[in-house]
Amino acid sequence: MAYNADMKERRRSSRREFLQGQSALDAVEALLPDHDSPPGERSATRPAAADSFSPAHAEQFLIEVSRRAMACDFQVLMNARQHQRATEAAMRALDVVETLEDQMTVYRSHSEVSRINQTASAGPVTVEHRLFALLRRARALSEATGGAFDITAGPLIRAWGFYRREGRFPEASEVNEALASVGYRHLELDESQRTIRFLRAGMEINLGAIGKGYALDQCASRLEDEGVENFILHGGKSSILARGERASEASRGRGWSIALRDPLKPEKQLALLWLRDRAVGTSGDANQFFYHQGRRYGHVIDPRTGFPSQGVLSATVITSNAAEADALATAMFVLAPDDAIAFCRTRPDTSLLLLTPGNRHGETELAVVNLAPESVEVTQPHIRVRWH
Repeated sequence: MAYNADMKERRRSSRREFLQGQSALDAVEALLPDHDSPPGERSATRPAAADSFSPAHAEQFLIEVSRRAMACDFQVLMNARQHQRATEAAMRALDVVETLEDQMTVYRSHSEVSRINQTASAGPVTVEHRLFALLRRARALSEATGGAFDITAGPLIRAWGFYRREGRFPEASEVNEALASVGYRHLELDESQRTIRFLRAGMEINLGAIGKGYALDQCASRLEDEGVENFILHGGKSSILARGERASEASRGRGWSIALRDPLKPEKQLALLWLRDRAVGTSGDANQFFYHQGRRYGHVIDPRTGFPSQGVLSATVITSNAAEADALATAMFVLAPDDAIAFCRTRPDTSLLLLTPGNRHGETELAVVNLAPESVEVTQPHIRVRWH
């Protein structure tokens, strides 16, 4: 993403203010709730002035560095004054996101992914080694989920109008035509040559369901390389990665806390999670949907049927890395609830919070899989919780 002059000046100002001790020590309210407030309430963590707190308790405050990329805000939160030059390190880590966006986006004709989409039907295309490794991981996740997650679903996204965020109900012939060009099994990856080839005409790849998480993983690696051990990152609040812990009495060695929002009532908190060296991905269609003949259609398409997924309100996956958390959250949203629960029960390192409609109108149920009770607090008392 190119910066204009105002953005560059803001970045210089942020760096200067930090070095002068005047940086805004803000938390992202939607991610880090106040532990002294009732559930659902949030507090600002900025002091009245930068010198209104002493070094003895300075680490209870947070430094926040943000960057706009991949159509959302990426943010890094760190304990104040804990790591030398942490803000500089966070800025360099967020530079990585811009580089990855320029490589992976389908909305720029010069990107490497766009080049692949334009030429891979004609023959093998050589891929940069880190991107090739990501494509290999994506295909493995497709195989593991039976195609519920599939980076070749782009033609279906276009058919339903969500490529441009303009949902529409397509003709059956359009869906069938798109389905003919979808399927990870038609994606040929040559390990020895590091090439990709499409085995069917009209195929394309779209990394939207794994790219943000992958970017967070790369940011975290950069921060760790620079000696920053305690931080939390997020991309658009749906992809989150935590390392170490927040320096506060409330954390008590549990790491960082995040608030999950209720997809039916976004102003309310669904649950509070504690994370330490874990990543979270949440999938849902609360922000992109349309109605056709009285029925609601969301933007998460089931690559196996060609139609938007139905029956799940939100799927949150917790695992060791953000790329996998993102991809599996999409898959768990697409799978039937019983299948999603069964899948995660076979993977002890993968936790799931699956919100579905209840048996009665207005009722909701939350399935919690592979998550210790002390790591999650459901803050909506009316929700029925099933532990697995």
